[in-house]
Amino acid sequence: MNYDFDTVIDRHGTNSIKWGVYPEDVLPLWVADTDFAAAPPIVERIKKRIAHPIYGYTMDSPELVSAVQDRMRERYDWEINREDIVLVPGIVSGFNFASRAICEPGESVIFQTPIYPPFFAAPANNQLRTITNPLVFDREQETYRIDFEDFEQKIQKDTRLFILCNPHNPVGRVFSPEELTQLGEICCQKDLIICSDEIHSDIIYNGHKHTPIAALSPEIARRTITLIAPSKTFNIAGFSCSVAIIQNPDLRERFTAACKGFCSGVSFIAQEAGAAAYTECEDWLTQMNRYLEGNRDFLLDTIAREMPAVHTNPIEATYLAWLDCSDAGLPDKPHAFFLENAKVGLNDGAAFGTGYEKFVRLNFGTPRKILAEALERMSRALKKV
Repeated sequence: MNYDFDTVIDRHGTNSIKWGVYPEDVLPLWVADTDFAAAPPIVERIKKRIAHPIYGYTMDSPELVSAVQDRMRERYDWEINREDIVLVPGIVSGFNFASRAICEPGESVIFQTPIYPPFFAAPANNQLRTITNPLVFDREQETYRIDFEDFEQKIQKDTRLFILCNPHNPVGRVFSPEELTQLGEICCQKDLIICSDEIHSDIIYNGHKHTPIAALSPEIARRTITLIAPSKTFNIAGFSCSVAIIQNPDLRERFTAACKGFCSGVSFIAQEAGAAAYTECEDWLTQMNRYLEGNRDFLLDTIAREMPAVHTNPIEATYLAWLDCSDAGLPDKPHAFFLENAKVGLNDGAAFGTGYEKFVRLNFGTPRKILAEALERMSRALKKV
């Protein structure tokens, strides 16, 4: 079956954060959900469950748990047990629970910038200090790399947790097994717990392969909380269905204890959607990734041709582009400039860490017609500077 990712679906009036924050004349390419219709098996599964008129308290879905096990085995040759799986209502919830479970107030958490803004909020929510290990832009390779020496040097005596983002949001890196092994070995030496946000692990482009850091070795697995979700992959973020994989029983007990009283579980509808996504929608995912790869190439080609003062980097995964506008000569923040002059809503780079005030993040998970219109608006606005 061929799926349609080109049709523009009007999302106004649906309480969409992405489309509801800005005025209707703004094209929103910011918050990370896509503008694609969910796969038909997901829609049909939800309809079937809603047809039963009782919506009471629910248990964890054995089908969803089994689907996660199968997915990890088939994709990564990673064997996990049923008891290793904890359902949580979101990835952000997950690394907040991890922060609460692992750290005492006043201790520190380390992660790599630029980074998805909730990474900053999780330590703050739990009275923890933040340490940043900025990724380094390699101008020869035109890509971002990890500064391992800086990472190791910045870990302090009270640093308890490393929150990893792989694939990385916003720079689109898929970290190699060698890079992940080096990070894992440092964490083992320094006695850090790893909380790995792997929400974008299904959106990988040709020539790259995702590796769960916990799958690298038993030693690394014993100190890792892996967070995955069908939400970004299958555009069902509104259902709040995510998964924590924790193979160390003691670590899992600490994590689940941190959830008590703060997390009421994942709703029955969300679990139905997640189970359908993981068991019936692989063909849809393959086609969406192919479409997104076309969008990525269109985006990078258009920027290089029409906006040469805006610098990009290779995008190996995710539907997010990290745009450096430092050389564009803009009179104010790029985010504000494009909103005012192009009517395009982007993420402000300043929210991703210190030093990124001249950057914006662009979400290209949208029909190409919308992407093309947004890029044309941005190009016209830049040519008037």
